[in-house]
Amino acid sequence: MAVCVGLDVGTTGVKAVAVSPDGSVVARAGHSYPLSTPRLGWSEQDPEAWWRAAEAALAEVSAGVEVAGIGLSGQMHGLVALDAAGRVLRPAILWNDQRTGDECAEIEGIVGVDRLIELTGNRALAGFTAPKLLWLRRYEPAAFAQIARICLPKDYVRLRLTGEWATDVADASGTLLLDVAERRWSEEVLAALDVPASWLPPALESSAISGRYGSIPVAAGAGDCAAAALGVGIDRPGPLSIVLGTSGVVFAALPDYRPERAGRLHTFCHAVPGMWHAMGVMLSAAGSLQWFRDRLAPEVSFDDLVAEAGGWAAGADGLVFLPYLAGERTPHADPSARGAFVGLSMHHDRGALVRAVLEGVAFGLRDSLELLRGLGVEVSCARVSGGGSRGDVWLGIVASVLGIPLETTAAEEGSAYGAALLGGVAGEMFGDVHEAAARCVKVERRIEPDAAEADRYEHQYQRYRELYPAIHDDREER
Repeated sequence: MAVCVGLDVGTTGVKAVAVSPDGSVVARAGHSYPLSTPRLGWSEQDPEAWWRAAEAALAEVSAGVEVAGIGLSGQMHGLVALDAAGRVLRPAILWNDQRTGDECAEIEGIVGVDRLIELTGNRALAGFTAPKLLWLRRYEPAAFAQIARICLPKDYVRLRLTGEWATDVADASGTLLLDVAERRWSEEVLAALDVPASWLPPALESSAISGRYGSIPVAAGAGDCAAAALGVGIDRPGPLSIVLGTSGVVFAALPDYRPERAGRLHTFCHAVPGMWHAMGVMLSAAGSLQWFRDRLAPEVSFDDLVAEAGGWAAGADGLVFLPYLAGERTPHADPSARGAFVGLSMHHDRGALVRAVLEGVAFGLRDSLELLRGLGVEVSCARVSGGGSRGDVWLGIVASVLGIPLETTAAEEGSAYGAALLGGVAGEMFGDVHEAAARCVKVERRIEPDAAEADRYEHQYQRYRELYPAIHDDREER
């Protein structure tokens, strides 16, 4: 039996899965690597570590089986700078690196905020790729002068895997260098920022063949968010994708290019040809619960903490948690935002604090949902994935705060699973991504919102919003 394989080049390690034609995961492998933080706010990795981990994981999941195709996904926005011989010039600068605040302001000043959003679907944020190039030009001119090519993390693995230099339009959307509406590199932005077009690889559709590993076709792939959405069946407008990982994502497929004019949502090309997506990203979703456990209750399991939260009624008797532990992206785009518990009283206990954390994350997801509705996205339900999706208490809270049913799927491999489906299309296991999703993605259960809790949360959500003043688009007033 032939399988398709997905490789996800994540921030902490590579995950690989082998998927059968009916969507069953028949093999899994994972290999981790370190993260370097040489200075406050910096985040870097050695690209060679990605390749070693990917090579080992691929060997494990493909042992003894016929592989029809391979797909790639990975952390977005990272910068890998290569010289003319293909050598890595310095450690890769990652998506969560925060050193480029000045460069973001410079880009928005050069291109103009409105024009930048019109072309790229996004404001300039510190995690994106283009500001990193400007930072290199300013602070590491010797390395910058040697650049001949650049690539994104998963695309470095592709280069080592196939010898081909390429990317896909979904991942390229996160560079701030792509004309997202036209699905090609933006000549206007490149000229404005003085970035040579020759530095950029061909940008393909996600299911296109980008090269071969021996005789096995390798799909162009997608950034992790688009791949994860495909992996839960978001191949067209309809259900949302919600990811309750370290960060939180609310993702909607769009039939046309539809940027949010204030740039509070990200608008990217989807991994489906001729489609786009808009998404909100909160930086501390399940990461908020991880922080609480690690700092305040390291001896207690996550299951026990969530069980304690389940002993409190919706609203935790007025206790509100702001989940801005690492700044925030949607809707505030404020790296200086900080978390807080508000409304503490003598009778609140640990369970109440945990309940407030779970609810605060749900309110953060609601912020993104409201912005998507403002784009005209019609919402019926959401497919939920990520580590936080495994507990009924948290899923019930999220469903009631958002006011929509949630669905879980049988496969929980996220981005690697979506990448495998793309590999299956490249390897002709499936006719296209729609067939791949229809055959492989299976809804396992559905969580309905509680009407009484939803009413209570409506009041609590308004309190939550008042605690961090909404960022209004005041450009028309200036």
